[in-house]
Amino acid sequence: MRYPSVLPALLIASAPCLAQSNLALYGNIDLGIRSLSGLSASNTPAAGYTPSVSSGVDNTSLWGLRGQESLGAGWKAIYRFEGGLNADTGAQAKSDRLFDRHAWVGLESPYGTLALGRQPNLISDALFPVDPLGKRFASFNPNINIVGLSNTSFGTHGFGTQYGPSGYADNFYRLDNTIKYTAKVGDWQARAAYSAGEVAGDAGDLSSHGVALAYQRPAWVVSGASMQFRSRDGLPLDAWSLGAALRLDDWQLKANIGGNQADTGQNKGVHQRVLSAGLSRPLAPGWLLTAAYYSARRSATGLRDDGFDRAFLFLEKTLSPRTTAYLETDRTSWRGDAAGQTAAPANARHGTGLTLGMTHKF
Repeated sequence: MRYPSVLPALLIASAPCLAQSNLALYGNIDLGIRSLSGLSASNTPAAGYTPSVSSGVDNTSLWGLRGQESLGAGWKAIYRFEGGLNADTGAQAKSDRLFDRHAWVGLESPYGTLALGRQPNLISDALFPVDPLGKRFASFNPNINIVGLSNTSFGTHGFGTQYGPSGYADNFYRLDNTIKYTAKVGDWQARAAYSAGEVAGDAGDLSSHGVALAYQRPAWVVSGASMQFRSRDGLPLDAWSLGAALRLDDWQLKANIGGNQADTGQNKGVHQRVLSAGLSRPLAPGWLLTAAYYSARRSATGLRDDGFDRAFLFLEKTLSPRTTAYLETDRTSWRGDAAGQTAAPANARHGTGLTLGMTHKF
């Protein structure tokens, strides 16, 4: 028997299936040399000067698989699996999850899209078109950390417990067991989501639900969302976001206000609010300048109010359709006890960062 003829025969036989479906491997690698004063390598308050090599400053480092298959009559089966990377170390962003960012399958139809699995929460969806940084520097962006709930353990005002089925006690930006429906009618886009807590005997504990609505025109968009999360003890966390973006010739302006309020115990709670605004403008072909400002304020029962003001400046140069070099600088001014004290002397009232890096998409 002549085996070399088997492979061509199999490829020919599978051709009709391949013509109706596709699978894409994609990703982004972002690394930068970062110089820090008053900040640690993880961008938390720290005394002194710290040099570092950082991943995900301009764009999050990640990799993923996505695809679709036509089912006919405008219906498609779709799926997406995506995991974060720490490109500076080669480690997964979440050591316990290969696909921590997306892991879902769904149906796309003329009536909307239904997706089931681990997905970003609705606040994240609402922020996408209106965040002043365009979701750059996700680990340090206050809209993602505070409004989107990706880092609730910062400083003394942390929630201290898990809300919703995220799998973590300090990050509810992405949720397990999520059913999300998205529909678009004209210039309107609506989303609704429910995430099952899967706590035996109580359908409410560790669950979440919410709605999001956006109205988009060629030159402007308004986008907002409201969600409620529950802890294992049934304590509520209410979160919301509302923002707008406007394009005027070469200028793009964005602004957002968002916040949340959590019951953390008997007659105890945490309240957070972030105001943000920014603009971007091409300086020359291939050059883009983006500036953004965030004002975060927090209060918690029995603690001194705190917060911070944070400003960013990004200068990006497109080197090719898939490669961008960038220069970034940021400055944070702490309020109250937000900076904490890691040693004597106490941390400075200000933290600054400067990054030179490159991001490549594949």
